[in-house]
Amino acid sequence: MAPGCWPGWSSAGWPVWATAEAAAMTGDPADIAAYHAHVYFDSSETRAAASELRAQIADRFPAARLGSWHEVPVGPHTRPMYQILFPAALLAALLPYLMLNRSGLSILLHPESGDDYADHTDHAAWLGPPLPLRLEVLKARP
Repeated sequence: MAPGCWPGWSSAGWPVWATAEAAAMTGDPADIAAYHAHVYFDSSETRAAASELRAQIADRFPAARLGSWHEVPVGPHTRPMYQILFPAALLAALLPYLMLNRSGLSILLHPESGDDYADHTDHAAWLGPPLPLRLEVLKARP
């Protein structure tokens, strides 16, 4: 598959299955089309580190989509952050890059299964210290 090809993605750039009609995950990692990494910051110092990491990701991983800077907590996130949305094909390269270059930042990594609650809890992996989340704003998929 050519870099940047995202099977199962809509023309708007979002997973086709990230809708109410999404098929249930089977537990097979091959069903995961994409991942999110949430990069957290909370001061001018950590924002600078987050900005540097963002520039590195943009340069090294052009198929990754960098989300907006959220300067205040949003959704379940209790700290400012931005997200990186990337196809599963990049996981083997992007995950170790984040591990080695996070500069002390906390990063939440999770698959996009269509179940936001499970993705931010049971399916989640933290790089660095885990942060509290406001899980009550997330709904499990029926």
